[in-house]
Amino acid sequence: MARTTVARSERRRLSPMRRREELMGYLLLLPFLIGFVGLWAGPVIASFVLSFFDYNVLRGGEFIGLKNYELMFFGDWRFWHSLRITFSYVGVVVPASVIIGYIWALALNQQVKGLSFFRTAFYMPSIVPQIASAYLFWWLLNSQVGLVNAGLDAIGIDGPDWFFSTKWALPALYIMGLWTVGGNILLYLAAFQGVPSDLYDAAKVDGANVFQRFWNVTIPLTSPVIFFTFIIGMIINLQTFTGAFVITRGGPAEATLFYILYLYKNGWEYFKMGYASGLAWILFLIIIALTWLSFKASKGRVYYEGSLRDEGAA
Repeated sequence: MARTTVARSERRRLSPMRRREELMGYLLLLPFLIGFVGLWAGPVIASFVLSFFDYNVLRGGEFIGLKNYELMFFGDWRFWHSLRITFSYVGVVVPASVIIGYIWALALNQQVKGLSFFRTAFYMPSIVPQIASAYLFWWLLNSQVGLVNAGLDAIGIDGPDWFFSTKWALPALYIMGLWTVGGNILLYLAAFQGVPSDLYDAAKVDGANVFQRFWNVTIPLTSPVIFFTFIIGMIINLQTFTGAFVITRGGPAEATLFYILYLYKNGWEYFKMGYASGLAWILFLIIIALTWLSFKASKGRVYYEGSLRDEGAA
Protein backbone atom coordinates (compact mmCIF):
# COMPACT_ATOMS: atom_id res chain seq x y z
CA MET A 1 0.00 0.00 0.00
CA ALA A 2 2.84 2.34 0.89
CA ARG A 3 4.58 1.64 -2.44
CA THR A 4 1.40 2.47 -4.36
CA THR A 5 1.08 5.77 -2.50
CA VAL A 6 4.71 6.66 -3.27
CA ALA A 7 4.27 5.82 -6.96
CA ARG A 8 1.15 7.98 -7.20
CA SER A 9 2.89 10.90 -5.51
CA GLU A 10 5.83 10.58 -7.95
CA ARG A 11 3.45 10.65 -10.92
CA ARG A 12 1.79 13.78 -9.55
CA ARG A 13 5.17 15.42 -9.00
CA LEU A 14 6.45 14.56 -12.49
CA SER A 15 3.25 15.18 -14.42
CA PRO A 16 3.92 18.89 -15.19
CA MET A 17 7.33 17.96 -16.65
CA ARG A 18 5.79 15.13 -18.62
CA ARG A 19 3.12 17.49 -19.94
CA ARG A 20 5.83 19.90 -21.09
CA GLU A 21 7.68 17.05 -22.77
CA GLU A 22 4.51 15.88 -24.51
CA LEU A 23 3.75 19.44 -25.61
CA MET A 24 7.28 19.82 -26.99
CA GLY A 25 6.92 16.50 -28.81
CA TYR A 26 3.68 17.59 -30.45
CA LEU A 27 5.22 20.94 -31.40
CA LEU A 28 8.15 19.17 -33.04
CA LEU A 29 5.72 16.88 -34.90
CA LEU A 30 3.59 19.82 -36.06
CA PRO A 31 5.59 20.65 -39.24
CA PHE A 32 5.39 17.02 -40.35
CA LEU A 33 1.66 16.80 -39.56
CA ILE A 34 0.96 20.03 -41.47
CA GLY A 35 2.94 18.75 -44.44
CA PHE A 36 1.29 15.33 -44.29
CA VAL A 37 -2.24 16.74 -44.20
CA GLY A 38 -1.63 19.63 -46.58
CA LEU A 39 0.67 18.02 -49.13
CA TRP A 40 -0.32 14.33 -49.05
CA ALA A 41 -3.52 13.32 -47.25
CA GLY A 42 -5.44 16.42 -48.33
CA PRO A 43 -4.64 16.11 -52.07
CA VAL A 44 -5.29 12.35 -51.98
CA ILE A 45 -8.77 12.84 -50.50
CA ALA A 46 -9.45 15.76 -52.85
CA SER A 47 -8.47 13.70 -55.91
CA PHE A 48 -10.79 10.87 -54.82
CA VAL A 49 -13.69 13.32 -54.48
CA LEU A 50 -12.85 15.05 -57.77
CA SER A 51 -12.92 11.72 -59.61
CA PHE A 52 -16.72 11.77 -59.26
CA PHE A 53 -16.99 15.27 -60.75
CA ASP A 54 -16.83 16.75 -64.22
CA TYR A 55 -14.34 19.28 -62.89
CA ASN A 56 -12.74 21.82 -65.16
CA VAL A 57 -10.06 24.05 -63.67
CA LEU A 58 -11.46 27.08 -65.55
CA ARG A 59 -15.21 26.66 -64.94
CA GLY A 60 -15.66 24.62 -61.79
CA GLY A 61 -17.25 21.21 -61.40
CA GLU A 62 -20.47 19.21 -61.53
CA PHE A 63 -21.13 15.91 -59.76
CA ILE A 64 -21.49 13.08 -62.32
CA GLY A 65 -21.03 9.97 -60.18
CA LEU A 66 -19.22 7.12 -61.93
CA LYS A 67 -19.34 8.59 -65.43
CA ASN A 68 -15.61 9.34 -65.48
CA TYR A 69 -14.86 5.68 -64.81
CA GLU A 70 -17.52 4.59 -67.31
CA LEU A 71 -15.91 6.78 -69.96
CA MET A 72 -12.47 5.33 -69.18
CA PHE A 73 -13.46 1.71 -69.59
CA PHE A 74 -16.05 1.97 -72.35
CA GLY A 75 -15.48 5.19 -74.29
CA ASP A 76 -11.82 6.20 -74.22
CA TRP A 77 -9.50 4.22 -76.46
CA ARG A 78 -6.53 6.32 -75.34
CA PHE A 79 -6.98 4.95 -71.80
CA TRP A 80 -6.45 1.40 -73.05
CA HIS A 81 -3.73 2.50 -75.48
CA SER A 82 -1.76 4.23 -72.72
CA LEU A 83 -2.13 1.18 -70.49
CA ARG A 84 -0.83 -1.08 -73.26
CA ILE A 85 2.16 1.21 -73.85
CA THR A 86 2.93 1.37 -70.13
CA PHE A 87 2.59 -2.38 -69.57
CA SER A 88 4.80 -3.16 -72.57
CA TYR A 89 7.44 -0.78 -71.19
CA VAL A 90 7.26 -2.35 -67.73
CA GLY A 91 7.31 -5.85 -69.21
CA VAL A 92 10.60 -5.15 -70.98
CA VAL A 93 12.45 -2.74 -68.70
CA VAL A 94 11.74 -4.25 -65.26
CA PRO A 95 12.83 -7.88 -65.94
CA ALA A 96 15.75 -6.71 -68.08
CA SER A 97 16.96 -4.26 -65.41
CA VAL A 98 16.77 -6.94 -62.70
CA ILE A 99 18.65 -9.51 -64.81
CA ILE A 100 21.29 -7.13 -66.20
CA GLY A 101 21.86 -5.49 -62.82
CA TYR A 102 22.23 -8.89 -61.16
CA ILE A 103 24.74 -10.07 -63.76
CA TRP A 104 26.76 -6.88 -63.45
CA ALA A 105 26.75 -7.22 -59.67
CA LEU A 106 28.00 -10.81 -60.00
CA ALA A 107 30.86 -9.59 -62.16
CA LEU A 108 31.68 -6.74 -59.78
CA ASN A 109 31.60 -9.10 -56.80
CA GLN A 110 34.77 -10.75 -58.11
CA GLN A 111 38.19 -9.55 -57.11
CA VAL A 112 39.14 -7.66 -60.25
CA LYS A 113 41.46 -4.73 -60.81
CA GLY A 114 39.80 -1.32 -60.73
CA LEU A 115 36.75 -2.66 -58.88
CA SER A 116 35.94 0.65 -57.13
CA PHE A 117 36.01 2.53 -60.44
CA PHE A 118 33.64 0.10 -62.14
CA ARG A 119 31.23 0.09 -59.21
CA THR A 120 31.11 3.89 -59.26
CA ALA A 121 30.78 4.03 -63.05
CA PHE A 122 27.84 1.62 -63.10
CA TYR A 123 26.09 3.37 -60.20
CA MET A 124 26.52 6.97 -61.42
CA PRO A 125 23.73 6.96 -64.08
CA SER A 126 21.14 6.19 -61.39
CA ILE A 127 21.79 9.52 -59.65
CA VAL A 128 21.72 11.66 -62.80
CA PRO A 129 18.50 13.77 -62.86
CA GLN A 130 15.90 12.32 -65.20
CA ILE A 131 15.55 15.51 -67.24
CA ALA A 132 19.31 15.60 -67.80
CA SER A 133 19.19 11.94 -68.84
CA ALA A 134 16.35 12.70 -71.26
CA TYR A 135 18.32 15.45 -72.99
CA LEU A 136 21.42 13.26 -73.07
CA PHE A 137 19.56 10.48 -74.88
CA TRP A 138 17.85 12.99 -77.14
CA TRP A 139 21.33 13.95 -78.29
CA LEU A 140 22.77 10.41 -78.41
CA LEU A 141 19.82 9.00 -80.40
CA ASN A 142 19.30 12.00 -82.64
CA SER A 143 18.81 10.62 -86.15
CA GLN A 144 20.89 13.39 -87.75
CA VAL A 145 23.80 14.17 -85.42
CA GLY A 146 23.53 11.51 -82.69
CA LEU A 147 26.57 9.46 -81.72
CA VAL A 148 24.66 6.16 -81.91
CA ASN A 149 23.67 6.61 -85.56
CA ALA A 150 27.13 7.94 -86.35
CA GLY A 151 28.61 4.71 -84.97
CA LEU A 152 26.13 2.60 -86.93
CA ASP A 153 26.92 4.51 -90.12
CA ALA A 154 30.61 3.84 -89.54
CA ILE A 155 29.99 0.09 -89.83
CA GLY A 156 27.62 0.41 -92.78
CA ILE A 157 24.26 0.31 -90.96
CA ASP A 158 21.58 2.94 -91.52
CA GLY A 159 20.46 4.05 -88.11
CA PRO A 160 16.72 4.39 -87.43
CA ASP A 161 14.93 7.66 -86.76
CA TRP A 162 14.53 6.64 -83.10
CA PHE A 163 12.26 9.24 -81.45
CA PHE A 164 10.73 10.27 -84.80
CA SER A 165 9.68 6.73 -85.71
CA THR A 166 6.52 5.01 -84.47
CA LYS A 167 8.46 1.73 -84.61
CA TRP A 168 11.60 2.85 -82.78
CA ALA A 169 10.42 5.56 -80.34
CA LEU A 170 9.37 3.10 -77.63
CA PRO A 171 12.51 0.91 -77.97
CA ALA A 172 14.56 4.10 -77.64
CA LEU A 173 12.85 4.73 -74.30
CA TYR A 174 13.56 1.10 -73.35
CA ILE A 175 17.26 1.83 -73.84
CA MET A 176 16.97 5.01 -71.81
CA GLY A 177 15.20 3.13 -69.01
CA LEU A 178 17.88 0.42 -68.91
CA TRP A 179 20.64 3.00 -68.59
CA THR A 180 20.00 3.21 -64.83
CA VAL A 181 20.15 -0.52 -64.06
CA GLY A 182 23.26 0.13 -61.98
CA GLY A 183 21.13 1.66 -59.24
CA ASN A 184 20.41 -1.79 -57.79
CA ILE A 185 23.98 -3.03 -57.97
CA LEU A 186 24.78 -1.93 -54.43
CA LEU A 187 21.81 -3.91 -53.11
CA TYR A 188 22.87 -7.02 -54.99
CA LEU A 189 26.47 -6.66 -53.81
CA ALA A 190 25.29 -6.38 -50.21
CA ALA A 191 23.14 -9.48 -50.72
CA PHE A 192 26.11 -11.44 -52.07
CA GLN A 193 28.19 -10.44 -49.05
CA GLY A 194 25.43 -11.77 -46.81
CA VAL A 195 25.56 -15.31 -48.19
CA PRO A 196 27.43 -17.50 -45.65
CA SER A 197 30.63 -18.87 -47.13
CA ASP A 198 30.18 -22.18 -45.28
CA LEU A 199 27.20 -22.95 -47.54
CA TYR A 200 29.47 -22.72 -50.58
CA ASP A 201 32.02 -24.93 -48.82
CA ALA A 202 29.34 -27.51 -48.00
CA ALA A 203 28.13 -27.45 -51.61
CA LYS A 204 31.69 -28.03 -52.86
CA VAL A 205 32.04 -30.98 -50.52
CA ASP A 206 28.81 -32.39 -51.96
CA GLY A 207 30.32 -32.13 -55.43
CA ALA A 208 28.34 -29.11 -56.70
CA ASN A 209 29.92 -27.26 -59.61
CA VAL A 210 29.94 -23.48 -60.07
CA PHE A 211 26.56 -23.34 -61.79
CA GLN A 212 24.94 -25.62 -59.19
CA ARG A 213 26.30 -23.48 -56.35
CA PHE A 214 24.98 -20.37 -58.05
CA TRP A 215 21.54 -21.89 -58.71
CA ASN A 216 21.06 -23.61 -55.34
CA VAL A 217 22.86 -21.25 -52.96
CA THR A 218 23.37 -17.77 -54.41
CA ILE A 219 19.98 -17.22 -56.04
CA PRO A 220 17.84 -18.56 -53.14
CA LEU A 221 19.73 -16.56 -50.53
CA THR A 222 19.60 -13.34 -52.59
CA SER A 223 16.01 -13.85 -53.76
CA PRO A 224 14.57 -11.33 -51.24
CA VAL A 225 16.69 -8.57 -52.79
CA ILE A 226 15.78 -9.70 -56.31
CA PHE A 227 12.10 -9.62 -55.38
CA PHE A 228 12.46 -6.20 -53.71
CA THR A 229 14.11 -4.64 -56.76
CA PHE A 230 11.46 -6.19 -59.01
CA ILE A 231 8.58 -4.75 -56.95
CA ILE A 232 10.13 -1.29 -56.65
CA GLY A 233 11.05 -1.28 -60.34
CA MET A 234 7.52 -2.25 -61.32
CA ILE A 235 5.96 0.49 -59.18
CA ILE A 236 8.37 3.15 -60.46
CA ASN A 237 8.13 2.20 -64.13
CA LEU A 238 4.33 2.07 -64.06
CA GLN A 239 4.65 5.81 -63.39
CA THR A 240 7.08 6.51 -66.24
CA PHE A 241 6.71 10.11 -67.35
CA THR A 242 9.81 12.28 -67.68
CA GLY A 243 11.45 10.80 -70.78
CA ALA A 244 8.28 10.74 -72.84
CA PHE A 245 7.25 14.19 -71.64
CA VAL A 246 10.58 15.85 -72.40
CA ILE A 247 11.46 14.08 -75.65
CA THR A 248 8.35 12.84 -77.47
CA ARG A 249 5.34 14.38 -75.71
CA GLY A 250 3.60 11.06 -76.39
CA GLY A 251 4.40 10.94 -80.08
CA PRO A 252 4.98 10.20 -82.81
CA ALA A 253 1.35 9.24 -83.48
CA GLU A 254 0.94 8.57 -79.72
CA ALA A 255 3.40 5.67 -79.88
CA THR A 256 4.85 6.74 -76.50
CA LEU A 257 1.67 7.87 -74.77
CA PHE A 258 2.42 6.52 -71.30
CA TYR A 259 -0.37 6.35 -68.74
CA ILE A 260 1.02 9.10 -66.49
CA LEU A 261 1.64 11.32 -69.52
CA TYR A 262 -1.99 10.82 -70.58
CA LEU A 263 -3.07 11.64 -67.02
CA TYR A 264 -0.98 14.81 -67.13
CA LYS A 265 -2.44 15.86 -70.46
CA ASN A 266 -5.99 15.46 -69.16
CA GLY A 267 -5.29 17.44 -66.01
CA TRP A 268 -3.02 20.24 -67.22
CA GLU A 269 -3.58 20.53 -70.97
CA TYR A 270 -7.27 19.63 -71.35
CA PHE A 271 -8.09 20.90 -67.80
CA LYS A 272 -10.19 17.78 -67.08
CA MET A 273 -9.07 17.53 -63.48
CA GLY A 274 -11.90 15.20 -62.47
CA TYR A 275 -11.09 12.74 -65.23
CA ALA A 276 -7.37 12.96 -64.44
CA SER A 277 -8.14 12.19 -60.78
CA GLY A 278 -10.07 9.11 -61.87
CA LEU A 279 -7.10 7.98 -63.98
CA ALA A 280 -4.83 8.41 -60.96
CA TRP A 281 -7.04 6.21 -58.78
CA ILE A 282 -7.24 3.50 -61.42
CA LEU A 283 -3.44 3.45 -61.59
CA PHE A 284 -3.30 3.24 -57.80
CA LEU A 285 -5.59 0.20 -57.85
CA ILE A 286 -3.53 -1.38 -60.64
CA ILE A 287 -0.32 -0.95 -58.62
CA ILE A 288 -1.96 -2.40 -55.50
CA ALA A 289 -3.33 -5.38 -57.46
CA LEU A 290 -0.03 -6.13 -59.24
CA THR A 291 1.92 -5.83 -55.98
CA TRP A 292 -0.48 -8.19 -54.22
CA LEU A 293 -0.29 -10.69 -57.08
CA SER A 294 3.51 -10.49 -57.04
CA PHE A 295 3.60 -11.28 -53.33
CA LYS A 296 1.20 -14.17 -53.81
CA ALA A 297 3.27 -15.55 -56.68
CA SER A 298 6.51 -15.19 -54.69
CA LYS A 299 5.45 -17.63 -51.97
CA GLY A 300 7.72 -20.65 -52.11
CA ARG A 301 10.09 -18.83 -54.49
CA VAL A 302 11.53 -16.13 -52.22
CA TYR A 303 13.55 -17.51 -49.31
CA TYR A 304 13.82 -15.29 -46.26
CA GLU A 305 16.25 -15.93 -43.43
CA GLY A 306 13.55 -17.02 -41.01
CA SER A 307 11.98 -19.47 -43.48
CA LEU A 308 15.37 -21.04 -44.22
CA ARG A 309 16.03 -21.43 -40.49
CA ASP A 310 12.62 -23.05 -40.01
CA GLU A 311 13.26 -25.46 -42.91
CA GLY A 312 16.63 -26.39 -41.44
CA ALA A 313 15.11 -27.04 -38.02
CA ALA A 314 12.39 -29.20 -39.57
